[in-house]
Order: sequence, then structure tokens, then C-alpha cells
Amino acid sequence: MNSIYLIPFGTIDPDVIAPLEVCLWQVFGYDVKRLPALAEPEGAFTPATGQWNSTLLLKELLRVKPTDAVRVLGITEHDLFIPMLSFVFGHAQLNGPAAVISLARLRQEFYRLPVNPALFHHRAMKEAVHELGHTFGLIHCADTRCSMSLSNGIRQVDQKEAELCTDCSHLFESSMEHNRRTNGMERI
Repeated sequence: MNSIYLIPFGTIDPDVIAPLEVCLWQVFGYDVKRLPALAEPEGAFTPATGQWNSTLLLKELLRVKPTDAVRVLGITEHDLFIPMLSFVFGHAQLNGPAAVISLARLRQEFYRLPVNPALFHHRAMKEAVHELGHTFGLIHCADTRCSMSLSNGIRQVDQKEAELCTDCSHLFESSMEHNRRTNGMERI
């Protein structure tokens, strides 16, 4: 049976992962499983910015992807960047098997604000759905409430819901139906 696998980089609180499992199962319909934590890849840290290169984390996820994984989602506490952007909340392969999210900028403490666990968990769910949505071929959505809308800052993340809009849900279902017909991919 095909599953979505959650793979921490370093130590991630299980209380963060549990709500992600439920949310991703509800949105995408696949079993969601956890794998043991990975060490951050050699050379991923960039001292000049104090950030981690998300591309190298994606490569590590691809290296360890289980054979029954429909998708893998890496989760890190580290602040991420890609060479063309100063930071990213996450990074995904469009129509590919891997994505990663950073929890760093989803925490209120990053902005020198009081801790808010409920807000943090909701933000993490939104970004997990967003990045996995890209792996299923979804692009940025014009509906600012849709999880697939573009977020260049935390305010845009907060406007989203942790689910797909009707249009993106239809696109996801159409894509999955096409995959089932052409690849024999099983989905619950």
C-alpha cells in the first residue's frame, strides 16, 4: 500500500508530527507513517546566512525514500533557503516524490512574540499540505484561503486554511484518477 512518510531531520517533537499525520491523511487520503530521524546532510548549513540549503535536504529524502512511499515529507527546525530566495517555509519537487518544511519561521518566537502552540501547529499543517500539494502537481492558487496560495511572509500563511480549495481539490482528484488509470497506483 502506498503511504506518505514523514521524516524528521534531527529532533522534532512528536506533538508536532501527530497533528500533521491526521491533517495529511484527511487532505490527501493516504496512510501517513513516520520514519526515524535523519541527520542533516553534510554541507547543508551555510554559515554566512545561518540557514540550511533545502535542496540538499530534498536530495537526502530521495536517497532514503521507502519503495512504498507515494511521497516523503521532511520536517526540520532549521531555517531554510534556496539559492534564489533568502528564506522558504518549505521546498518541494513539482510532481516529484519529496518535499521539506521548516518549522523555524512558523513559530511566534521567531518574530519575538509570545509562544502560541495552537497557531504554530496550524501553520505547520498549512505548510505541509502546501508542499505536498506541489509534489502532487498543484501550483500556487489565487484563493488566499487555499493552502496552495503563495506565502512570502507569515501573514500570508495565517490567511490560509490547512486544506485545499474546491478547485485545487478537483485538480488533485483528477491527477490521482489519471495516475491510477495509467500507473495502477493504489489509493484509499
